[in-house]
Formats: sequence, structure tokens, C-alpha cells
Amino acid sequence: MSADAAELRALTQEFLAAHPPASTPREEFLRARFDAGLAWVHYPQGLGGLDAPRSLQAVVDAELTAAGAPDNDPRRNGIGLGMAAPTILRYGTEEQKKRFLKPLWTGEEVWCQLFSEPGAGSDLAALGTRAVLDGGTWTVDGQKVWTSGAHNARFAILIARTEPDVPKHKGITYFVCDMTDPGVDVRPLRQITGEAEFNEVFLTGVKIPDAHRLGEIGDGWKVAQTTLNNERVAIGGARIPREGGLIGLAAKTWRERPELRTQDLHQRLVKLWVEAEVARLTGERTRQQLVAGQPGPEGAGMKLGFARLNQEISGLEVELLGEEGLLYDDWTLRRPELVDFEGREAGYRYLRAKGNSIEGGTSEILLNIVAERVLGLPPEPRTDKDVAWKDLSR
Repeated sequence: MSADAAELRALTQEFLAAHPPASTPREEFLRARFDAGLAWVHYPQGLGGLDAPRSLQAVVDAELTAAGAPDNDPRRNGIGLGMAAPTILRYGTEEQKKRFLKPLWTGEEVWCQLFSEPGAGSDLAALGTRAVLDGGTWTVDGQKVWTSGAHNARFAILIARTEPDVPKHKGITYFVCDMTDPGVDVRPLRQITGEAEFNEVFLTGVKIPDAHRLGEIGDGWKVAQTTLNNERVAIGGARIPREGGLIGLAAKTWRERPELRTQDLHQRLVKLWVEAEVARLTGERTRQQLVAGQPGPEGAGMKLGFARLNQEISGLEVELLGEEGLLYDDWTLRRPELVDFEGREAGYRYLRAKGNSIEGGTSEILLNIVAERVLGLPPEPRTDKDVAWKDLSR
């Protein structure tokens, strides 16, 4: 252990002595942890960190877990923690960082992401939501879709068209949108599972102060790449134990239900088990790369593998269970905060996994990213690359 790690461990123990988890209210504990720089140790001092190496976060987390400290429920605010925070840190003003990062990290303010649109899903750069500047205020009109958690969010990261006279990638600007402002209308979007964790969001004359812009006007596509690269790592790179996740559930059924076994299913289960282990170890390697800097396009490969594996494993589980696997208990419309892959039945997992190849970037788009940015293959012909957005065919 390096001296820095030893110092960080001692600092964490001092913090725990001053804020005993058993007797400190949860929110008070989390706010104090942020102020002590133990939230994101690699963030700057005053913004939840200590300017320490990112790898040392594990030292802090181990000490806090051993002491029974509360966490900030990262699954509930995954978009805020995994996507909004790193984007604000990189492109936000000092005032924006001080305003947004602390309540985001403690979970007091949940975030969502207003990127996808009905007419610009896979081709995100073709988005048509407009933002017009008048004085120091932007007026935003448009529609977003597939917005996870918008019904619980206080803030959203939003990209909108601000310059229709330039090619589509150059006329986009990035904002922070207050979801409680007039003109923001969140409507449930029922999915194949019967649940509505996603939403449509209609924006009608929404006023956003220019002080809530991230990055330069017209530079939103570059800012969004930070968000998207982090999103793919967050979706595809969740840390799971060996034989965890869906492969663990399928293997458990295999062990406990010998009457369901066939030779063909055995071969397929073993193949998927090996692929799941390769994906898990690849995720560990990518997380180590993150320690050295920003996530790159390699995260697209992780997300691709995650989607394909989830769909194949959930399909195998349904086949393994036969008619029992087709049962589905409840189609009542619900508004869950989280995707409960492991707490529901096999039929739910099979249906919900279909969305894995759409959410967070479709598999087709991610294949292009891997081909061009990771493997260096020739780019796909793009006839609209130099055409003004307003002149594109729709």
C-alpha cells in the first residue's frame, strides 16, 4: 500500500469517528462525506474529492463498508452519478459545479437525460428540439423519448438544436434543464413488460437561463460525447461478482432443477457462462483504464457485449424452464425507479432484456463506433455530413 493510500485510510477512519454511521442521520452522513472529500476522491477539493488518484476510491469504500456506512443508492441516480456528474466536472463553470455536484452525489436531487427523440433515435445528431436565445434566456420546444426516471428527476441534461443553418453535428448546444419548470410535461411510456420506467417528455416554451449551459454554444455534440462514453461504461461495465447477474440465475436453475436438463441446453449454458466471465473480466480491465483518464470508445464494445449476453441468457433461461418460463405474473402499469432483473421471474427478464440493445445507444450505432474509432476501419459513407440541418430530408 502506498503512503497516499495509508493517509486516505487514516482520514477515512477519522471521518468515521466524527460521524458514527449508527448514530448519524443518513443525509447528514452523506453530506459530511462529500464535504470531507471522500465522495469522489479523484475530484477536486471542495467538490467531493481530494485530487487523489481515482484508484484510491476503493480504499475509502472498503473502510466505509466495513463500518456499515450508508451509501448514496447509486442505482437510483445512475444517470446523475454516471453521466451528468463527469460532464459537469469537465465542462461546467465553477458556479455550476458548486450548485449541482453535492446534491447530485448525495441523491437529494435525481437526474435524467433528455437526449433521444422520436425522429432522431439512432441518429442522435439529427435531433430537432429547438432552443432559441433571447437576452440571457433560452426558450426550448420539442419532444424527447425513452427518458429513464424523468418522473422522479429534479434536473436533466439536455441537448437541443441552436443553429439549424449548419451541419447537424455542429449546431447543438448542451443545457441543464430544471424538470420542475413550467412547460415540462412528463408522460409514462409503457413498455413490453407492462411497466413504465421510461417516459416521453414534452418541452413547450421551457425557459433555461444561459447560466445553465454546459460548454460553448454550438459545441454540444462534443460535450455529449463525454456523457455518452460514460453512459456506455455505466450500462455495460457494472461490477458484478463471478457468476453474478443473469448467468448466475440461469446456472442456479440448472443446478436446482435437474429434470429440466438436456445435452443441448448444457452446451449452450457452458458457452454463455464462459462469455459472461470474459465480459466480466473485460469490464474490470476497462475500469482500470478509467483510472488513467476519461472513458474512450472502448466502452461501446462493453455495452454491445452486455446487451447480446443478456438477451441470449434470458432466452436460454426461458427455454430451460419450458412452459413455466412463459408465465408472467402481472401486467399492471407500474412506475418503478429501478430495473429489477434479478427480483422478477424469467419471463420479465426475457422481455426487459430486449431493450438492452436499444437503450444507451443502439447496437447498430455502437458497431459503427467500434469499427471506426476502435478498429480504425474506413468510415461509413455520410452524404449529409456537410449539409445544413434545416436542409436535411425528413
